[in-house]
Amino acid sequence: MPWKEAMKQTPVKEAHQPFVSDIQELRRRAREHMEKGAVTDAYKADRETVIRILNEVLATEIVCVLRYKRHYYMATGIHAQAVAEEFLEHANEEQEHADVAAERITQLGGEPNFNPEGLNARSHSQYVEGKSLLDMVREDLVAERIAVESYSEIIRYLGDDDPTTRRAMEKILGKEEEHADDMKKLLETLSKDERFFEAKS
Repeated sequence: MPWKEAMKQTPVKEAHQPFVSDIQELRRRAREHMEKGAVTDAYKADRETVIRILNEVLATEIVCVLRYKRHYYMATGIHAQAVAEEFLEHANEEQEHADVAAERITQLGGEPNFNPEGLNARSHSQYVEGKSLLDMVREDLVAERIAVESYSEIIRYLGDDDPTTRRAMEKILGKEEEHADDMKKLLETLSKDERFFEAKS
C-alpha cells in the first residue's frame, strides 16, 4: 500500500487533552482550605485513622531505638563489639523511621505523639532488655518480625487511598526486613558458638 494511502487510513490523534479536565476548578479548590496543606480533596484515606496508625508506628520505632541503644551499651562477650555495632546501626535507622512517621503526621495535619507516658502501650513491639547477648539478639529479632507483619498490614490498609504514606511505609518495611535478616544471622552464629562452648565444658 502506498504510504499516502496508509496515511489516509491512519486515524489522526486528537489534540492533547489536559490530565485534569477542569484546570480552573483545580486552581479554585487549591485556594480553598489552604490550612490543610498537603491534604486536598484527592486524599481518600480516613485521615484521623492514618494519623493514629502513624503515631503507633512512631511509638514502635522509638521503643526499638531505646531497646537497641540499651543492647548496644550492655553487649558483652566474645562477639560483643561486632554485635554492638549492629545494634547501634539499627538504632540509628529506627530513629530515621521515627522521623519519617512524625514528619508525615504533621503533613496530614496531626500531632506526633512523643509523650513517654503510654509509649509502650502504643508500640506494636515490646521493650525487652534481655540478659545475655543471645537474649538481646533474640528479642530484637522478635521485635523486627512484629514490625514486618504489622507494617505489611498497614501497607495493605492504605492501598491507593494514601500513596505517599504507603510508599514511606514500604521503604521502612524494606529496612525492617533487612534488620530481621541481620538478627537471624547473628542468632545463628551466636547459637552455634554457645553450643560449641557448652560441648567443650
